[in-house]
Formats: sequence, C-alpha cells, structure tokens
Amino acid sequence: MSSDNNLQEPEFTEALLPPGFLRNPVHLLAFGFGSGTAARAPGTWGSLAAIPVWFCFAWLPPVAYWVIVLLAFVVGIWLCGKTAADLKVHDHGGIVWDEFVGMWIALGLFPDNVYGILMAFTLFRLFDVLKPWPISWLDEYLPGGLGIMVDDVVAGFMALLCLLAIDRWLMPVIV
Repeated sequence: MSSDNNLQEPEFTEALLPPGFLRNPVHLLAFGFGSGTAARAPGTWGSLAAIPVWFCFAWLPPVAYWVIVLLAFVVGIWLCGKTAADLKVHDHGGIVWDEFVGMWIALGLFPDNVYGILMAFTLFRLFDVLKPWPISWLDEYLPGGLGIMVDDVVAGFMALLCLLAIDRWLMPVIV
C-alpha cells in the first residue's frame, strides 16, 4: 500500500468557514440564509431555499415582481463579490444568492401549482449544473460578483424560456 493511499482530502473543504462568518448579514444573505452551508449540493439547497422566499413576493404585480428580481440581482453582485473576497475564493460553493435570483427568474411565469414550481426548479438546476453555452463561457470569463451572478441569471432565463415553450406548445396538446 503506497503512502498516497493514506492521504485523504476533506469531502467539502469549502464548508470550513471562519467562526462567526454567517453573523455578518452580507455573508448570511450571500449564503442564502445558511442554505449554502450544506455539505453536499449547496446550490441545490440554495435553489430550494429560494422557493419559500419567492412566495413572499410572487403575488405582486409583474412589474413589481421583476423590479424586486432586478434589485436582488444588482445587490447580489455586491453581496457575492464581497463574500467571495472575504473568503478569498472566487466563487465559493456556499454562495447561493445567485441561485436565489436564478430561481426567481425561472419562477417568473408564476406557476400556480406544485408541478409548475417543480418544473421550474428542475429546469433551472439542469441549466445551472450542465452549464451549456453561453452559461459556461460567462461562468469562466466574468470576474467577481458579476461573474458569480450572471451565469445563474442566464440559467434562470433559459429555464423560463423552456417553461414558456412548454406552456405555449406542449400543454395545449396535453390538456
């Protein structure tokens, strides 16, 4: 048995946060109210945590809804950039505010049942994980908080467009 076999890396090294890190409101928001601290799949947990928050403003008129999403995006650039800089990591896996905003975009057709919400969640996670072009390019080349936020925003819009296509072309055939 070689000595290399005895070396084990922690499964989620990014989970080690400085003591009291989430007491800072900026970091707490960037980590999705703590959902980003999940040891496995923090992006998935962050996306799920975005849904109850979505219920708090999904009832607003569409213009107000999209203004909130836009503000969350703009503030998110700063939140995510600041948190990443404080952790000295470009895009820490626990930063999930970008997943919140991406989910809110995917939910922009205001689904009225659990199936619509699950479909938005599934499509958003699919695009966020697979990162088809241009998401992969944006993820790789945009710096700072903007780079952290934009790939998930595009994934959210791609999911929204798929949901719109399903709603317009597939659902009338099924129903």
